Amino acid sequence: MIRLKSREDIEKIRKSGAIIKLIFEKLKGLIEPGISTEKIDLFVEAMILDNGGRPAFKGYRGFPASACVSINEVVVHGIPSPDVVLKEGDIVGIDIGVEKNGFYADAARTYAVGNISEEDKRLMDVTNNALFKAIEAFEKANRIGDISYAVQRFVERSGFSVVRDFVGHGVGFDIHEEPMVPNVGRPGTGPAVKDGMVLAFEPMVNVGTWRVEIDKKDKWTVRTKDREKSAHFEHTVALINGKAEILTG
Repeated sequence: MIRLKSREDIEKIRKSGAIIKLIFEKLKGLIEPGISTEKIDLFVEAMILDNGGRPAFKGYRGFPASACVSINEVVVHGIPSPDVVLKEGDIVGIDIGVEKNGFYADAARTYAVGNISEEDKRLMDVTNNALFKAIEAFEKANRIGDISYAVQRFVERSGFSVVRDFVGHGVGFDIHEEPMVPNVGRPGTGPAVKDGMVLAFEPMVNVGTWRVEIDKKDKWTVRTKDREKSAHFEHTVALINGKAEILTG
């Protein structure tokens, strides 16, 4: 069931989103060669707690950390570790969920570590722009399939592939809600877009194949099947009076 949010609900979700926005701004000065993914996670957790929130991912279905930190070919759900250290030329996706006063927001951003290749810059640009294609398609005349198609068409025309096994989703009263929002789809299909919807759009875009694998040991880490790089951007977005409003940016 899709649970629509009131204006009061949305303002509470926005407060959770504001914490994520602040963290992403602060992370710009922290992401550099030599830092461990564990230090990134500890920084994220401390900022969430200092701002009156709770890390929504920590303990969720057994996930052990407050942030997912995913390097290069890791698409999503990278587990932070003191033994995994960023190096020059990496790209790193950081996914954060925050709960504050019972309301949830979810967002992700991919960062360059030092100087990166032109291809990696283009991968990141295309992924971020695909996110905004989804946001542009989030309007009352459309259906979820129109949003999915807008992402897929833009990414594939740009020469990259879109991950199909993981999707965007509703968010607000919980970290994951209905409806699911795939990044591939057909126009005119799926649930109708309505005022009060709050959705997390999150394109995951790969250089090579869209196919992925889940690590058999930790059961969390998702990698591209061909080990080519992947980027991930996400915002929590509400539809208010027919207009999309980003709650995490």
